[in-house]
Amino acid sequence: MIVGSVGETSDIRLVYCLFSDEEEARTIARTIVREQLAACANVLSPSLSIYHWNDELAEQPEVPVLFKTALPQCKALVARIVHLHSYDEPAVLVLPVEYCPPSFRSWVLGQTLATD
Repeated sequence: MIVGSVGETSDIRLVYCLFSDEEEARTIARTIVREQLAACANVLSPSLSIYHWNDELAEQPEVPVLFKTALPQCKALVARIVHLHSYDEPAVLVLPVEYCPPSFRSWVLGQTLATD
């Protein structure tokens, strides 16, 4: 499906996940890209996460990663991240992409072994 206008959802997805540190983020990102579950992974700067855990307010530095993938790979990608992740309950969010250039779409599909 080639999407021609903004507002229609494409078959490309961003998968967002937080990791405990940069080493874990890089290791899992390399594995995911090597296994062609994502075309690319952007390891971002550390951030501060504030959340409730075990009935207490927690603050912890974490490293976010954005994975670019094709819709057919999403479930396998999320399952692989969860399997490799050090957290008991990793936050893994799949976000729709409303539009991307057709050439970028083709690249992502080609890198993830997704069919067109």
